[in-house]
Amino acid sequence: MTSQRPIPITNFTRRGFLQNLWGLGGLALATMLHREAGAHQPHFSARAKRVLMIFCPGGVSHIDTFDYKPELVRRHGQPLDRKIDTFFGQPGNLMKSPFEFRQYGHCGRWVSEIFPHVAQVVDHLTFIYSLQAKSSNHTPAGFQMLTGFTMNGFPSIGSWVSYGLGHENERLPTFVVLPDPRGLPAGGAINWSSGFLPANFQGVAFRSQGEPVMHVATPNEVKPQHRAQSLHVLQEMNREFEASVGGDHTLQARIRSYELAAQMQLAIPEVADLTTETAETHRLYGLDRSETAGFGRNCLLARRLLERGVRFVQLFHGGAFGSPRINWDAHEDIVSNHREQARSCDKPLAGLVLDLKRRGLLDDTLVLWTTEFGRTPITQGLNAPGRDHHPQCFTVWLAGGGCKPGIAYGKSDEFGFAPADKPTTIYDLHATVLYLLGLDHTRLTYYHNGILRRLTDVHGEVLHEIIS
Repeated sequence: MTSQRPIPITNFTRRGFLQNLWGLGGLALATMLHREAGAHQPHFSARAKRVLMIFCPGGVSHIDTFDYKPELVRRHGQPLDRKIDTFFGQPGNLMKSPFEFRQYGHCGRWVSEIFPHVAQVVDHLTFIYSLQAKSSNHTPAGFQMLTGFTMNGFPSIGSWVSYGLGHENERLPTFVVLPDPRGLPAGGAINWSSGFLPANFQGVAFRSQGEPVMHVATPNEVKPQHRAQSLHVLQEMNREFEASVGGDHTLQARIRSYELAAQMQLAIPEVADLTTETAETHRLYGLDRSETAGFGRNCLLARRLLERGVRFVQLFHGGAFGSPRINWDAHEDIVSNHREQARSCDKPLAGLVLDLKRRGLLDDTLVLWTTEFGRTPITQGLNAPGRDHHPQCFTVWLAGGGCKPGIAYGKSDEFGFAPADKPTTIYDLHATVLYLLGLDHTRLTYYHNGILRRLTDVHGEVLHEIIS
């Protein structure tokens, strides 16, 4: 601490405040800390300004949702004509999808009956049918989709985007996480950690019940002017202490978190107040139905965050493992699991796409729907109704943000077992997301422990064919 005495609250003038912040140099420091996340500039012209990443933990079966395989119908019950090393080591026979498929939209995309609402917006979507993951284990595979690496401790994609582009709204976090109301995903907050990046780039998780962020609201008994004065004094003390200990990004992040919290006291209650939305909008997102209300609220909140300048929103549909009722892990019964999970998210997903489109947000907002891997075209065990993990090939879709709508990229083989055309890695997917934001994935780097790290490690090619 310095030897300067704090200015009494009664004498707290603008001039005194600036003097006690070490003059113009201190003011510049304060400004730099506030805008630290915005130090980088896009490498080239961006198609998208913001990203909504929707992650479905558990492994959504591509062949029961968006990748129709008539050969499975013809070969149902027969053994697969190739060796497959399944996660649980219980390979069964080929199983057709228990769900009916139909073609939808001008693009003629095949969609399962369990997604009737998403089926109505397929002309806005861009499908990738040939994605591959590195792990057949949920948690490492989830880490790869969310951080680029199968091990924990690496920055999430939202943190990389925050680091690369900074914030648009100083009153809200740059990177917001909306967990499933039913529970956190495996690994919890590790999934939105800033890893070795400065701590101020980590995701801010909103709660699904009660206050979105705890301890942000000002108590009713505290007068606004007293709150403002106390925050000024706290800022002064923080700056003096920072100057005494030298540059420390962890300390800077803590100071920034307090300052952001003060701004959030006004911003978050407003953005989280869904009562200002019309009854028609509530119905569009499924807030009028018990089975869709939880995820629907998060989808609507995500749209409100995006339109107010939040750079990256990570939205989860599915919680931790141990119960097939709260995620997409369909080992025991593909029918009951996938039908129930799709029922809770289908209408909100379609409503979100339509709402972004009609508000003019879809053009520069990239929506990415994904999971950690797919599921096997064979049953888990003979004559069983469930499917095992399958990282060799699965499906994701994107919307808006400069993607060509209504097209398909890559394809799987006749069983949905492996890519038959344009095999795609998660590194490629991440490189493409960054490219749409105006960032070169090979140049968005951070030096850590002797290595120039990046989201895509040493891999990744931009999927230019899906970009308009």
